[in-house]
Amino acid sequence: MKAKEKADFLVSYFEKHLPDAQTELHYANPYQLLVAVMLSAQCTDKRVNQVTPAFFQAFPDVYTLANASFEDVFPLIKSISYPNSKTRHLIAAAQAIVQQYQGEIPRDVESLMKLPGVGRKTANVLTAVLYEQPNMPVDTHVFRVSHRLGLVPASARTPLKVEQRLVKLFPPDKIHKAHHWLILHGRYVCTARNPKCEICDLKAICNYYQRMERKKAVSPAQALSEKKKRRNTSS
Repeated sequence: MKAKEKADFLVSYFEKHLPDAQTELHYANPYQLLVAVMLSAQCTDKRVNQVTPAFFQAFPDVYTLANASFEDVFPLIKSISYPNSKTRHLIAAAQAIVQQYQGEIPRDVESLMKLPGVGRKTANVLTAVLYEQPNMPVDTHVFRVSHRLGLVPASARTPLKVEQRLVKLFPPDKIHKAHHWLILHGRYVCTARNPKCEICDLKAICNYYQRMERKKAVSPAQALSEKKKRRNTSS
C-alpha cells in the first residue's frame, strides 16, 4: 500500500473513532497555549498541566509576564525540564510580543519563530491548534508513528523532512487533525517501548507490525543461518 493510501486509511479510521482529537494541554487563550507549548518541550503534557494553573494565576497575560523577573518565574516552573532556559525564553518572548506585536500572539509560523524559545514545532502547534492552519508539528510521537506505519521513508531522518512528507499526504483541511491523531496514537498505543500492537487497529497498514510478524515466523535455526550468511558475506 502506498503512503497516500495509508494516509487516506488513517483519515477514514480516525474520523470515525477519534473525530474530536485535540491537544491535551490545558489553555484558555493563545497566550496560555504559547506558554504551555513552550513548557512542554521535552516534558510531558501531564506535568505542564500541573504547573500552568499557578503560573497563569501569577502571570494572567503577556504584559505581566513581560514585566516579570527571572526570580518571579523560575520557582513556578522549576519542576519542568530545563527551567532555567525556559524561564529566560518565556520572559523574552513575552517582551518581544509586547514590543513588536502590541501584545497579540502572532498568527503565522514565520513570525512566531522569531520569538525567543519558539522553534518550528511550537509555531506549527500554535497555528494548527488555534487557527486550524494546515501545518504539521512533528514531535517524537509523530516522528515514530510516521516511520513505523510507513507514511514516510527511512530517509526522512529529520522532523522537517517528516513534516514535508506528511503535509503532502493528508488533505489540507485534515492536517491539523492528523497531527493530533498521530500524537495520541503514539502516546497511548504505538509507544516507543513495547508498542501495543495487539490492540492496534492500524496493523493492516503498519510496516513495523508486518516486519515483527515476519521475524516471529522465522525459526531460531533459520535466524542463525541468516546471521551466518550475512557474516560470511561481509567478511
